[in-house]
Amino acid sequence: MDELGIVPPPPLAQPLTIAYHDACHLAHAQRVIAPPRRLLSAIPNLRIVEIPEGELCCGSAGTYNLEQPELARAIGERKARAILTTGADAVITGNIGCINQIRTHLELLNKPLPLWHTVEVLDWAYRGASVGD
Repeated sequence: MDELGIVPPPPLAQPLTIAYHDACHLAHAQRVIAPPRRLLSAIPNLRIVEIPEGELCCGSAGTYNLEQPELARAIGERKARAILTTGADAVITGNIGCINQIRTHLELLNKPLPLWHTVEVLDWAYRGASVGD
């Protein structure tokens, strides 16, 4: 989508600040870092904040959280704490495993935030729907 170019969607009804988490398969394996941010930046009323140590894995890593649960737990908690320092209203990422891992650790810290896939947010923006609908 980024390479093809997009027509900017209408503005979100309410301003939204999101923390964007780089999924390892995109950032490290495919070197896709800027394109999701450019796509999301095209949405008026959406502000992206960077996560401290954003280059670090969330601990899901495919089946890593099943094969190495203690390490995955520690990594997941570290990622969740880093996200919370951003003050973001929600988290967006391009991987369902990351969504589940981050959600779990935010909930364990009693600080749940909405987590969405990049394409979900683009869909809501283009449809003019409220984020989360």
